[in-house]
Amino acid sequence: MTIMRLWHGKVDIEKADEYEKFMIERAVPDYSSVDGLLKLYFQRRNEKTTAHFLLITIWDSLESVKKFAGTEPELAKYYPEDDYFLLEKEKYTSLYQIFYEK
Repeated sequence: MTIMRLWHGKVDIEKADEYEKFMIERAVPDYSSVDGLLKLYFQRRNEKTTAHFLLITIWDSLESVKKFAGTEPELAKYYPEDDYFLLEKEKYTSLYQIFYEK
């Protein structure tokens, strides 16, 4: 069963470009190293003083998500550098079963 995992983070707009670069250089290789990752979408939406980052990953199974995130796949996974960038750390991601795709 295919799984979609969503994570959201907020960064001060002044750090947003740096965080985007960090995510491409640090997080993309980490996610990509896990067998079972099918798709990866990193998105950004700027507001006045805040940039919102939405990470959408598509996995071939819940077991593959666990290979990346650990035994509790709903818990968000953070890097030490996130303490510098993120305005807050959301504890949970959202997991969805994909039941139809065209």
